[in-house]
Amino acid sequence: MTAVLEPTLSYSSSIPRAHVHRAAICEVFLTDIICESYPQFRLGVQLPRVHSYYSDHNIVVRQYDPLLLLETFRQASILISHRHVDAPLDAKFVFNAGALEIVDLDAVRVGPAPAAGVLDATITAEKRRGADIVGITLAMTLALDGSAAATMSMTIQWMPGDAWDRLRQRGRAPLQLDPARPHPLHERVEPREVARHSFDNVVLSRIGVDGDTVRSQVLVDQAHPGLFDHPLDHVPGALIFEAMRQTALVAAHELFGLSPRMLVLVGCDAVFESFGELELPTDCAAVAEAEICSRQVVLSVTLAQEGRQIAHGRVTLQRVSASTAALDRIVR
Repeated sequence: MTAVLEPTLSYSSSIPRAHVHRAAICEVFLTDIICESYPQFRLGVQLPRVHSYYSDHNIVVRQYDPLLLLETFRQASILISHRHVDAPLDAKFVFNAGALEIVDLDAVRVGPAPAAGVLDATITAEKRRGADIVGITLAMTLALDGSAAATMSMTIQWMPGDAWDRLRQRGRAPLQLDPARPHPLHERVEPREVARHSFDNVVLSRIGVDGDTVRSQVLVDQAHPGLFDHPLDHVPGALIFEAMRQTALVAAHELFGLSPRMLVLVGCDAVFESFGELELPTDCAAVAEAEICSRQVVLSVTLAQEGRQIAHGRVTLQRVSASTAALDRIVR
């Protein structure tokens, strides 16, 4: 009898960067993909233990950044679309909505070796134009070193470049955009206010508190190597998620007196309503949904440009216990 060998994931190299829309090889976090039965997929993941953006956190525990996991899920959606749903490599993609949940904080702690990850993904819905699939919704889970770490649902769609150009021109025309305005990058808030070490990774300025609402202006630094891995004609989703997190951290401190160093993101969801234009100022506002309960605070967050809402969602922050922080210092 001939033995049937199940395919195994390879971790020997990253997948081609063009397949996940990255310019830098070091920004690719997927190593392989297997599809034994459509629409189910298994992907190999290796996360960097040190990264100029994702590792720059002034918090009391050493963990993989939840937004690094979100980026890994995003890359998985792009790779699946190109490899198995026939999305052309030159297609333009739109991130419609996503919801991330960290299911086990212990599973995302940075260990002594790079984490070997397995990402399982299932297409749960398809968007069609005629006979062609032009969008998908995915349910995904990520396990690191055998332990379930995070889940994410995500909806994306794609289109040819000429359709993208028409869509962008139609959306930009009524805005009467002026030439690109310089962003006041010198006015970033202090890194400690958003649990960062480096000013370069701060994306907020001009914080204001109005009753139970905390407002900030989002800084769009197109020279940032992590948030702008390659040139874009709009404010990227990665920057919107980071602005949501940082505004939520400031709000938790201003409204509840919580230290940003003692807070970790355990949930974040967003719906993208329209493109954020690089020429316009972007404002972010956070409002607490409820009183702190079970060591968590949930905040509703909206982003707008000159009164036009471009995204909304929720951020869930969890307080790190003193015992967990002490254990992490011992392990280090």
